[in-house]
Amino acid sequence: MKRVFGGPAIFLDRSDINTDEIIPARYLTEVTKEALKPYLLEDLKLSGFDPGGEALQKATVVVARKNFGCGSSREHAPWSLEVNGIYTVIAESYARIFRQNMFNCGMLAIELPAADIDKIFAMADHGEVDISVDLEGHRLTAISGSRKEVFNFDISPFDQALVEAGGWVEFADQRY
Repeated sequence: MKRVFGGPAIFLDRSDINTDEIIPARYLTEVTKEALKPYLLEDLKLSGFDPGGEALQKATVVVARKNFGCGSSREHAPWSLEVNGIYTVIAESYARIFRQNMFNCGMLAIELPAADIDKIFAMADHGEVDISVDLEGHRLTAISGSRKEVFNFDISPFDQALVEAGGWVEFADQRY
C-alpha cells in the first residue's frame, strides 16, 4: 500500500507530548493495531483539543512543538497514529526512540526549526492548514487559504529508504 504523506493538519501546541498521551498505557494489552484506533490522544490535556473531535478525525498530519514522543519506547504510539491514517508528524524535535520507531513503521517524523514550526502554527490562526510532502525533494508545503509556505527538511538516506519501503519489515523483505 502506497502511503500518502500530507493532508489536513491538527495542531498540538505543546512540547513534551509523551507516548502515554499519544496512546494510554491501559490499551497496550490490545493484540491488533486496529484495536488502538479509538484511543489516539485520549489522555492528552490541551486547551481546545477534543480527542473525539472532527479535527482529529480529519487529520493526516500532526504538528507539535519539541520532544514529541518522549516517555516509553514502545511502538504502540506510532501504531496508533498509523491506524488513524496519520503518517506524518512535524515537530521541532522528537524523543530518539519514538523518531526511529516512526521510520521503522514507514512513517515520517519531520524535524523543522522552531521558527518554521511557529510559521506553520501561525497559519492555523487563519483557518485549516493542508500539508503536502515532497519526500524526494525534502520539502513540505503548508497551505491555508491564499497563504503558502515551503520548508526544507533533512532525512537520512537510510530513514528515507525505510519510509519509501513502508517500514523496516518491508525494507528487509526487499533486500534480504
